[in-house]
Amino acid sequence: MSTPVPRSLRGQRLTLIGLALLFVAPLALAFYAYYGLHWHPGGRVNHGELIDPPRPIPALSLPRFVGASAAPGADGAAATAGAELFKGKWTLLYVGAGLCAETCRAELYDTRQVRASLREDDRVQRVFVAEGDCCDMEFLRTQHPDLITVRATPEAAPLLALLERGSTDDAGATRPGAADRIYLVDPLGNLMMWYPPGAPPRGVLEDLKRLLGLSHVG
Repeated sequence: MSTPVPRSLRGQRLTLIGLALLFVAPLALAFYAYYGLHWHPGGRVNHGELIDPPRPIPALSLPRFVGASAAPGADGAAATAGAELFKGKWTLLYVGAGLCAETCRAELYDTRQVRASLREDDRVQRVFVAEGDCCDMEFLRTQHPDLITVRATPEAAPLLALLERGSTDDAGATRPGAADRIYLVDPLGNLMMWYPPGAPPRGVLEDLKRLLGLSHVG
């Protein structure tokens, strides 16, 4: 025979349950509204175009150049870049022509200024995927010594295809071409956001500051 629970104890339990619901219920509703109904109060706060869901960067093996630290050689090749290139840090990824004309230079300058403006710039790296004739190494060494340059050989096809799939218009249709965009890759190697050519660097900076503040990885 079970012992009756005193009325006072039952009241305390009900009070604790009520307090728990008071705190948990709003959180549960917020999660449901955000992830289930895709309701974002006040509109979006990010400046880049989100890639939903984020897409993992495929395994790669590409010729890599590392700015001023590139090993000597006929083409400046310093190493081979693998999938680990995009792991452990937030990455500003730029795709463009290897000779890096006016648009390319402007975009690389913007990413350099964004990284330099961060207090935690050691958590962010810049990667340039150079298509076609590669590369103006003198320019890269003098102006962007921290820039990691990867040559877009045929082995880069899965990466370039992924970048194109990650860029869609308002109707959900894929935008053609990946060149001259800035992409953001998270420290786990997931493609998560992109910016069109000429996007204000201030917006990129604000997005990165917010992500660095929220992230405990990278």
